[in-house]
Parts: sequence; C-alpha cells; structure tokens
Amino acid sequence: MSERKVTMQGNPLALGGEPLQIGQPAPAFTALKADLTPYSPAEDKGKVLIINSVPSLDTPVCQAQTRRFNEAAASLGPNSKVLVVSMDLPFAQGRFCSTAGIENLQTLSDHRDAAFGNAYGMIIPALRLLARGVTVVDQKGVVRYHETVPEIGQEPNYEAALAAAKTLL
Repeated sequence: MSERKVTMQGNPLALGGEPLQIGQPAPAFTALKADLTPYSPAEDKGKVLIINSVPSLDTPVCQAQTRRFNEAAASLGPNSKVLVVSMDLPFAQGRFCSTAGIENLQTLSDHRDAAFGNAYGMIIPALRLLARGVTVVDQKGVVRYHETVPEIGQEPNYEAALAAAKTLL
C-alpha cells in the first residue's frame, strides 16, 4: 500500500493510522470531553454521528468548519450528534466554543493518546496534529461517508457530508 498523505501549504505530510473504508464498522476510540471525562462513541449508540477532524480550533479554517457544522447540528434533530475532534486541550476548545457561541456540537480532545487520529487514519505524526476531514457513522456504527481533505488549508465538502447524514436520519 502506498503511503497516504495530505498537504499543508503544498508540502506533503504522511498520515498515520489505518485508512477508513466505507461500510466498515466505525473504530472505537476514547477522547476527552470539555470536563476532562472520557468520551467513547458507544455513548451515542443509535445516533448518526458526524465526526469532524480538525488540526486546531485556533485556525480560521477549523473555526469555519466548526461554525458550519454547529449551524447544521441545530437542524439535524435528536437522532444525530456532531463531534469536532482536535489535538487542542479541552480548555482551549471550551474557550473557542464559548467565544464563538458554539452550542450544538461536542468538542473532543485527542491530545492525550491520539486514539481517534490513529483509529481513523487522521493523525499527522510529524506534527502531532489531526488532518482535516469528516466521517459520517450510521445508527448501527458503520462508516457511511468519509472525506480526508487533501490540503489542510481547505474546507471539507459540507454538502456531501450533510447529505450523507440526512439520508440516514
């Protein structure tokens, strides 16, 4: 298998972890919630999950992605949940959310073990950051949509990700 890569300002960066395949069971992972307690997707069993992977909420593109999915989450209903995972500390995530009025999604910090990044193939080992992407998991825990954005500075395909989620609701 060839090495998987993304770029940052045109410079290639290798991705670690295993790449996701549509139709596979969504990998388990544990990340930290804002209150420093562990989160596992098993907590939201039976819901459609939209999992956003972002390098850092301290960057404009990550903020735009989080704001866009926060807006979408407000209209998706109770059978769905939107997550935003980054390597940022939970305190920084909380500060951004309170400042930006983010209330409809849950931020998760992968800083401790990079469990999400490794399980979903989104870790950039050279930077210890997550690549940008979106994964949609159905109510039975199966991956139904996945995008790894090839250039970190670009936004994901919001319409495709949200359309994939809406077909499951």
